[in-house]
Amino acid sequence: MEYVYAALILNETDAEINEANLTDVLEAAGVDVEESRVKALVAALEDVDIDDAVEQAAAVPAATGGAAGGAGGADESADEGDDDDEAEEAEADEGGDDDDDDEDDEASGEGLGELFG
Repeated sequence: MEYVYAALILNETDAEINEANLTDVLEAAGVDVEESRVKALVAALEDVDIDDAVEQAAAVPAATGGAAGGAGGADESADEGDDDDEAEEAEADEGGDDDDDDEDDEASGEGLGELFG
């Protein structure tokens, strides 16, 4: 998730989203940067209008009725997903198979595609 946040920071500051800038932001935040993830994110965002994607993503909860209970449920689901991400990262740090890393990269790329359509 920190990779996406770094891209959002670069976008907000009107800096070019490229491998060098993304790596600089991540390193400044103390993230152990994986070059393959940086490359995948830069490639995934190549033809994406981030401002438009964020605007569309923000409009979705309002369009679905946006009741407080519904929004809370979405937040809880997102929090549970973060726990799964942390568990996967911990497994990766323990020296998992390279095949698992490829699957993680593919899964993160699929999520980005859905987010930025």
